[in-house]
Amino acid sequence: MTIQTLLGIDLPIIQAPMAGVQGHELAVAVSNVGGLGSLPCAMLSPDSLREELLALTGQTSRPYNVNFFCHTPPEPDAEVERLWRKTLAPYFDEFDIDASTLSSQAGRAPFSAEMADVLAEFEPPVVSFHFGLPAPELMDRIRGWGGKILSTATTVDEALWLEAQGVDAIIAQGLEAGGHRGFFLSNDLNTQIGTFALIPQLIDAVNVPVIAAGGIADAQGIQAAMALGAAGAQIGTAFLLCPEAQTKPMHRAALKSESSRVTALTNLFSGGAARGIVNRVIRELGPMNDTAPAFPLASSAIAPLRAKAEAGGSGDFSPLWSGQNATGCKEVSAAILTRELAGMNE
Repeated sequence: MTIQTLLGIDLPIIQAPMAGVQGHELAVAVSNVGGLGSLPCAMLSPDSLREELLALTGQTSRPYNVNFFCHTPPEPDAEVERLWRKTLAPYFDEFDIDASTLSSQAGRAPFSAEMADVLAEFEPPVVSFHFGLPAPELMDRIRGWGGKILSTATTVDEALWLEAQGVDAIIAQGLEAGGHRGFFLSNDLNTQIGTFALIPQLIDAVNVPVIAAGGIADAQGIQAAMALGAAGAQIGTAFLLCPEAQTKPMHRAALKSESSRVTALTNLFSGGAARGIVNRVIRELGPMNDTAPAFPLASSAIAPLRAKAEAGGSGDFSPLWSGQNATGCKEVSAAILTRELAGMNE
């Protein structure tokens, strides 16, 4: 089955949900042109989720996707936090930040019954998940209004697990993808492989549609993925320069510069492995630092450094999320870019 038939869309393109760099505007633009626009919800409160959904549904009658995280929040550990703040101490001194005043709020929460209550008011046609799936009763609520459920797999084992839980389609996230790895059965980065190695393995293993994600930046990349059997593609990085995205100026500048050629998986910004453009803090602390607390607890201590640096126009402490292929980033509307990705050059 094509994802157009499954999801009620015209084009085999899903705009990847990108928390922190977009809101409803990007999702609306992609949905209105026939793709599947996505709203990232992991960093929203129930009230802000409702506001975003009101705005989204007020501007499109087309199918759209809402995306949530399904991580198990770790127990805060005072000693781990102390070591992390010790690692960051030279930067706190540099920016004159009093570490004793820092918040310990993680900023990212897993899908919950409270969030499901908000969704039930809108009955979104597609709900996708990262880091596995929520409890079966929450998925049953989504199915109750006819919602389709998608989730991310980075290995064959994860795809088989997702299929056994009854997902409608699986997003095959290759190692090239920007942002957070969606792995959930193992945190071993050695299990992670490239998109075009992963696609055929998942297609051979499961019977549900497989959607390619990671390093795909243009129509040729989408065609190549579909030639391997993918039902469509999920595209993220290419949309980051669109005016509908909320990408910050220093992030936009990095995407347009030669620095975008070098990305790394790093745990410095959240505690979870996520791909971004290498900047000062990644170079100096190393992309994967053993003192960083578990996802998402690392974010609270580094957040004030990011804020101070960004106030001065610097992205040295910012998560400059990007996949390994930023060549598709264009400063054009999301509607134009979506058409180009679909091979509909005007």
